[in-house]
Amino acid sequence: RCLVGSEMCIRDREYHLFYQYYPYENKWGPMHWGHCRTKDFIKWEELPCVLAPDMEYDGQGCFSGTAVEHEGKHILMYTSVLEKDLEDGTHMVRQTQSIAIGDGENYEKVAENPVITADCLPEGSSPVDFRDPKIWKEDDGYYMVVGNKTDGGKPQVVLFHSENTVEWEYVSVLAED
Repeated sequence: RCLVGSEMCIRDREYHLFYQYYPYENKWGPMHWGHCRTKDFIKWEELPCVLAPDMEYDGQGCFSGTAVEHEGKHILMYTSVLEKDLEDGTHMVRQTQSIAIGDGENYEKVAENPVITADCLPEGSSPVDFRDPKIWKEDDGYYMVVGNKTDGGKPQVVLFHSENTVEWEYVSVLAED
């Protein structure tokens, strides 16, 4: 299997590795998140897939993201990808940010998904190139940075804040160009 991207998280003295892959063929396809764990980095236990593109908002893939442990749970934030042909014949692509929460073995996507859409981005930002979130916990809640492009094609890094990982607010553009 090809590991496209990976994220490490610790829970109950076990290290959990999450990685993107396409489980059905040895080629590119709608990304899933694989999962394995270890206590010693020598023996690894492969666990069932934790994220699959099974909702409309992530039907074309559960792309790269991040994992953080909080109060005995894993919080997984990932880029959800939607592609569809519209009635006018155009092809729409949207990348949003979604959350799944689990106990180290079982994970569920939250009903509020996607928790961050392009509507939350500053004016002039692309709804297509909005991906690769990194989440962390501070005293006043959660922060997340995510990559994006402006409509003009300039890269930017955008900062968001949340008190509960479900309701997010835009803070600022940290870097551009």
